[in-house]
Amino acid sequence: MSETKKERALQQEEILLKPMNGMFMLILNILLTLAGLVAFVMGIIFASRYGGGSGVAMIIIGSLYSFLIGPILFAGLKVLKPNEAMVFTLFGKYYGVIKGEGFYFVNPFVTAVRPEVFTTSAATGQVTSAQKSAAVTVSDAGSVSLGLPSPKISLKAMTLNNDNQKINDQLGNPVVIGIVVVWKIVNTTKAVFNVDNYKEFLSIQCDSALRNIVRLYPYDSAGTDGEKSLQGSSLEISERLKEEIQAKVDIAGLEVIEAKITHLAYSQEIAAAMLQRQQASAIIDAKRLIVEGAVGMVEMALTRLSENDIVHLDEERKAAMVSNLLVVLCGSKDAQPVVNSGSLY
Repeated sequence: MSETKKERALQQEEILLKPMNGMFMLILNILLTLAGLVAFVMGIIFASRYGGGSGVAMIIIGSLYSFLIGPILFAGLKVLKPNEAMVFTLFGKYYGVIKGEGFYFVNPFVTAVRPEVFTTSAATGQVTSAQKSAAVTVSDAGSVSLGLPSPKISLKAMTLNNDNQKINDQLGNPVVIGIVVVWKIVNTTKAVFNVDNYKEFLSIQCDSALRNIVRLYPYDSAGTDGEKSLQGSSLEISERLKEEIQAKVDIAGLEVIEAKITHLAYSQEIAAAMLQRQQASAIIDAKRLIVEGAVGMVEMALTRLSENDIVHLDEERKAAMVSNLLVVLCGSKDAQPVVNSGSLY
């Protein structure tokens, strides 16, 4: 396997390290450092009193461990909290990753990779990408501090809530839609090495997937039975969003746990017209129901009058009765009755 293929394979699969116990190495290194200091002091005393090579050797060995080897070994001590990980490189090459809470000792010459993260600009409130170089932080008191992004990578479930987008639906109507995505890192190696900024990468892929899905559905079914819509098929659309986003972010080692629509509305320029259309559709549906009920009630009234032999009406009187009943039952206002004190004929 060539060097390029080997590096590519390393970046696809995690190498889980099995580091030593950090507390054991901390105590051992402290004791050895103290012993080196004692040897250094004793070497100076021996060299000044008796001369010879033994004192010089003690000075060299004690100074090397106390002032060089000991501090270097202290750099290999790492502390991780629950659901945290660190990715290491050794002289530019991928070395491995440690996961899980604990106090560890790793090769002191490895370098923890500092992934780029999102930072928020205090002046504009916009989200920007923090570089791996030092970042300047301004506190509330006005003091300025210089810091670096943390090399620790969170494995917790996190939430991404992008700004609402204006997208045309299947019918070409502009709608404003927003989604929230719950995600976590499952492969730290891919997240660090395969993309420049995994959070920004996820954000962009969410916007892209949302546009691809929204254009396949209308805003609502507009009375069409069985037609799927953004408003009426939210569960199915959420599942399709999750699948499409997951397919796009696999390269970054991310897992999409959930993707749901949080905001859905017509765009402002057509919202009034669409509201009128919805109101008209609702009024038509209500009138249709009222007419169907009124016709049924009139039919029942005529049938009961005929069956019980209460009154005999010719066709002209039946038509007048039907007309009056329909006016009373279908009218939008309460009818004012007029009592006829004379003969019907």
